[in-house]
Amino acid sequence: MKIYTNKIKESWIIDRVSEEWHKNNRDITTKKINESDIIWIIASWTWKKIPKKVLGRKKVIASIYHIDFKTFGEDEKKDFYEMDKYVDVYHVISLKTKEQLKKLTNKHIISIPFWVNQKNWYHIEKKNELRNKWDIGTNDYLVGSFQRDTEGTDLESPKLIKGPDLFIKILEDIKEYNKNLVVVLAGTRRQYVLKNLKKLEIDFKYFEMVDTRELNELYNILDLYIVSSRLEGGPQAILEASITKTPLVSTDVGVASEILHKNSIFEIGNFNEAMPMTDYAYFNSLKYAIPNGMDKFINMFKDLYEN
Repeated sequence: MKIYTNKIKESWIIDRVSEEWHKNNRDITTKKINESDIIWIIASWTWKKIPKKVLGRKKVIASIYHIDFKTFGEDEKKDFYEMDKYVDVYHVISLKTKEQLKKLTNKHIISIPFWVNQKNWYHIEKKNELRNKWDIGTNDYLVGSFQRDTEGTDLESPKLIKGPDLFIKILEDIKEYNKNLVVVLAGTRRQYVLKNLKKLEIDFKYFEMVDTRELNELYNILDLYIVSSRLEGGPQAILEASITKTPLVSTDVGVASEILHKNSIFEIGNFNEAMPMTDYAYFNSLKYAIPNGMDKFINMFKDLYEN
């Protein structure tokens, strides 16, 4: 069995997933599409880069991360149904996306969250030492967010499905009862949140370019990580925060209900009712740590190859 995955090179989580997949599964992967038994369209929006005559003679799995039906117009439907002709099995990373996808296709759909690599994401006990290293006070109350919050072509407008406006409102509320609040941001395209933090005079630390080791440290210095999205496939931050034992609350998006305790999930406008259940999330995240998390994908490919 040989599997070919298409590349996207968009500096996104899928690039990292693809790299980890190849590194850990050299015996069943190939960079030559004609030598493959299975084509894994890991980024469905790039499917047209693969010749249709090749897709037509291979077994094909396509990963779908989320579907925003508010923007899923006639052009998107046409493109999806054209791809659907070549797909044997769909892979999604949450049960919520599976329910969305069932509205569009009768093809078989398998839900498996992406794995989490414990060599990269792990708990560090010495929080105060880490805070000193990052020049952050040990008495500060640190709230983290490490996702993009603006559109790719417009760095001023908020990417509303990610909920940066909701995140800002939550921070305003926290500031009312915790004057030691400091917001920790990482990653690119954070202009919307940065602008509003400055406007509201909320203290923050912004680390635009960090590697995986540094991001793991940033998770470990936090008092709370917040996912405020309106729509998600994952996000992978839920697994990363959970396995690093970072206190975490989230809106009911993506894999949240599969990893987090129900008390850690909040409805929009009811953030104060949520409570981190760190041990619960940690033990659930272990199900998707390598090798278990990656083995689930290998079994998915084997089932397609053998049937």
